[in-house]
Amino acid sequence: MIATKTMTRNALHQLILNQLRGLASEADLADLRPHDDLREMLEIDAFDFHTFLLALSKEVGVEIPPKDYGKVNTLENLTAYLLARM
Repeated sequence: MIATKTMTRNALHQLILNQLRGLASEADLADLRPHDDLREMLEIDAFDFHTFLLALSKEVGVEIPPKDYGKVNTLENLTAYLLARM
């Protein structure tokens, strides 16, 4: 997959939060800190996390292979991972 968009860190951060709202609508994302584990804080299972990452990958045009899921487990790590590949 070739990155189809370029965006600022803040824009990407907001896009990620919007995707997370769709996944965990009952979660209070205001409490989510940059280095919190996303799955733990949002109480989502591996399948939901996989689904979230697939949808995000399509949105930004950057593939996140399953072997890298451990590298993108926080908001900060996910943002940095995507920005480095855009």
